[in-house]
Amino acid sequence: MKIPLLLLMFASAATAADWPVWRGTNHDGISSEKLAGTAVKKLWEAKIGIGFASFTVAAGRVYTTGHADGKDTVYCLDTASGKPVWKHEYAADLGDKYYEGGTSATPTIEDGKAYHLSRWGDLICFDAATGKIVWQKNIQKETEADIPDWGFAGSPLVAGKLLIVNVGKAGTAVEKATGKTVWTSGKANSGYCTPYPITVNGKAQVVLSSGRAYKGIDPTNGKVLWEYTWSTSYGVNAADPILSGTQLFISSGYNKGCALLDLSSAEPKEIWRSRVMKNQFNSSVLIDGHLYGSDGDEGKAASLKCIDFATGTEKWSAADVGFCSLMAADGKLIIMTAKGELIIAKANPTKFEPISRTPVLTGRCWTAPVLANGHIFVRNAAGDMVCLAAQ
Repeated sequence: MKIPLLLLMFASAATAADWPVWRGTNHDGISSEKLAGTAVKKLWEAKIGIGFASFTVAAGRVYTTGHADGKDTVYCLDTASGKPVWKHEYAADLGDKYYEGGTSATPTIEDGKAYHLSRWGDLICFDAATGKIVWQKNIQKETEADIPDWGFAGSPLVAGKLLIVNVGKAGTAVEKATGKTVWTSGKANSGYCTPYPITVNGKAQVVLSSGRAYKGIDPTNGKVLWEYTWSTSYGVNAADPILSGTQLFISSGYNKGCALLDLSSAEPKEIWRSRVMKNQFNSSVLIDGHLYGSDGDEGKAASLKCIDFATGTEKWSAADVGFCSLMAADGKLIIMTAKGELIIAKANPTKFEPISRTPVLTGRCWTAPVLANGHIFVRNAAGDMVCLAAQ
């Protein structure tokens, strides 16, 4: 093998990265991948049914979910071609009250398994390569937990030998190998965020939202370590928290706003609270001490904003972007607007600095884009999925 070719292979491996869980392996919406370029071209498209689930990517396959003809479907597609590798259908309600309905949670891929939680509590473990069911159950029926207005929306979290889901007042855990329930909490409504693993003062914990609070949970037994009341209209605590050091950022829409909490003591201490960033359900990203995120509710005067993490001070607001979702990689924001425009912008705290703006979809687009191994995956509510290449 010639040395230049060998170097090229190593460079390619160093710049590519899978995205096997919601918000990426660091659970922060930031990829370690380098962008090949800032322009994009369409590679392939697929029909995946109604829904808002995002994408996970592992071993050359992309996983997502959608709804059609009275059934939810879990899809495993080849990342190079978009052709189905396997899919699994099961009867499910569309659940289109107030919006299009369809699926919400993104599948979780870990150690050759794919884990899926439906809006109605169907919890399924698949062999990620073949789609064969390893185990399945309805966790809502087993625990009798209340179903929130928009159904369960958080992705399952693998925590050692356990699988933790945001079902019940303070979560539920099952054995990831068998599905056997290990611990559960009260039946009151959960929130909509994905269980978020953190370590503070050497103690591992998982942060969950309920309809009225954020809580730190001991993942081994479900014990509530701390609780911070955060009541939001309709119980929509959906955006994922973000930890830096011992400080935790939380944010909700419906004019609730955001807060920064210090978790270094037994009880959370509020550092600041503001309405400067209102993440209705799409999470922000934290880069070099600054938060970038969608401020405001869908259908209203929303904007892309940058604020200072430590103080909550607004740095800039881009009203022309409107309601959006985003992730980050290579010092850049990868933004999907609600109207289907993909924007790549520098993560610049002094000004909004777009590099490219490309219309890629029509219809309602609420789902966070995903960059993995040089491909950018996007979708709309109707189930039009597009795979793009950065160039």
